[in-house]
Amino acid sequence: MLISVVAHRANSMTEETANGSTSAPVEELGQLALEETAPKVTFSDQFKAFSKFGDTKSDGRQITLSQSDKWMKQAKVFDKQITTTDTGIHFKKFKAMKITLPDYNKFLEDLAKTKKVELAQIKQKMASCGAPGVLQVSAGKAAAAVDRLTDPSKYTGSHKERFDATGKGKGIAGRRNLVDDSGYVSGYQHKDTYDGAH
Repeated sequence: MLISVVAHRANSMTEETANGSTSAPVEELGQLALEETAPKVTFSDQFKAFSKFGDTKSDGRQITLSQSDKWMKQAKVFDKQITTTDTGIHFKKFKAMKITLPDYNKFLEDLAKTKKVELAQIKQKMASCGAPGVLQVSAGKAAAAVDRLTDPSKYTGSHKERFDATGKGKGIAGRRNLVDDSGYVSGYQHKDTYDGAH
């Protein structure tokens, strides 16, 4: 089937070139062939992958409510219309902690019918959401928080004494209370201003 499609497109390209019209480059045909041969992930493949997600002992035949909710969250099925409460109510109708793929299909049908959502749309989202993974925190927010927390100019109290004006650590001098033998009390601002004339 694929070979005939590529051959048909190649023939139409050569005919167009012979007629003097421009056509798509050969690279595009190669890309088309690659896209058509790329393996498509099915709903059942995703079911197996998510039923193993977070459970090392799972064989991929049964899925829990928690795994189902993670799958739906990753597929962006949850919105104002469908919530985790709804999935919990419909999942508990099976009176089991784990359900198989045929039961899961019944669960989705029941959920879609009750919430008046297209079942095919839910399944398409769930099949194309990608491999199970952990949601990541955006780097921008994390970097800003780290910069704010590691800025020594904002430190207060004894931590302020550990760094100089440029933010470089003072080493042992910043961590130890060194005794000042000058004779002045701490915090006295006019140190060394007494002239010997008095």
